[in-house]
Amino acid sequence: MFLLKSKKGAELSLNVIIVAAIALIVLVILVAIFTGRIRIFQSEVGVKGDAELTAMRITYGTCGPTAVQEGAFTSEFGKATTDEARDLAKTNFAAVISNCKGYSSDKTLCESANCKWG
Repeated sequence: MFLLKSKKGAELSLNVIIVAAIALIVLVILVAIFTGRIRIFQSEVGVKGDAELTAMRITYGTCGPTAVQEGAFTSEFGKATTDEARDLAKTNFAAVISNCKGYSSDKTLCESANCKWG
């Protein structure tokens, strides 16, 4: 008979479990939505940086920046939130290109200057 009298406590825990399960489902849905939005944003940022990198590759010559330097530029350009920051990223990368161009006459000098030959 004692078990029947404490039925109210069992109902409360069942309600708590149901509310917690619903909250968990809502949380999972929100995480899925925001994760998808972040991926879309990252892909758009990457496309802009890649387009600018392609335009700058035209000026390379025989000795140019390495893939690591190109990746750093793409990342910096993509993270830039203002026109000034994007211009600074382009200016910095143009300096790297100019440095590498100075070694266009010799493959050994090019590669020792942290640039890529070819």
